[in-house]
Amino acid sequence: MTTFTHSSGQYLSVDDAEIYFEIIGNPIGSPLLLLHGGLGNLTDFNGIVAQLASEFRLIGVDFRGHGKSTLGKSRLTYQRYQADVEAILAHLNIDCFSILGFSDGGITALRMAAETPARIKGLVAVAAQSQMEADDPILPMLSGVTAEFWEAKFPDTVSYYRENNPEPDFDALIKSVVSLWTNTKHSAYPGNLIKQITAKTLLVRGDEDHLCSLKCIAELRDQIKGCAFLNIPYAGHEAYKDAPVLFMEVVHDFLVHQLPKTC
Repeated sequence: MTTFTHSSGQYLSVDDAEIYFEIIGNPIGSPLLLLHGGLGNLTDFNGIVAQLASEFRLIGVDFRGHGKSTLGKSRLTYQRYQADVEAILAHLNIDCFSILGFSDGGITALRMAAETPARIKGLVAVAAQSQMEADDPILPMLSGVTAEFWEAKFPDTVSYYRENNPEPDFDALIKSVVSLWTNTKHSAYPGNLIKQITAKTLLVRGDEDHLCSLKCIAELRDQIKGCAFLNIPYAGHEAYKDAPVLFMEVVHDFLVHQLPKTC
């Protein structure tokens, strides 16, 4: 199978939530963890996974509250996402892997790469920032996101969520995700932990991304030794969807030819 379907996966109980994941691709390939963005789900990667499926064992995870995963009662933080994902990896006995993460998934991936560097062969972080300052100009915009706003802007996404989530409550999810986005504490963005990353890293940004500035990614790049950076012209926040051919040309080469064989 070369796409995520939300029909072939499994659940893992992690603390107070049921976390859904699917595995596709080459069953004996190198594990590649795919982490989606905020208010998305694992099927968001279906436009690019076919080009990775022959070489990699692709592990897609729905963050708690997203896709087919339940929300539970815990506060959403990037640290919470990290713990959920690491529980799945432990369940699968995977201790050496690469990560491709977008936005919230990329931020979670940065935390993982910083805190468990010996386990990670390579990291591709798309539209992912390492910190959120109290005076960041996008904070007021993020704070103002409501369920009504999101449903008006992305009606198909919200309909898909309601049809597939076992315990749908979009209003509760939005409030939890907005709290995640605007949290500037230690359990949130990785911040200075970034300096601990040793895995080969590729940062990707769309040149028209209004949520993740060029300055932010340039500063992040300078903190990760040997980090590569791809800034894609004409692409926005979802660079992997806006420019899939260029994105995959670089990312495929990075994952297949630039990484070590083992951790």
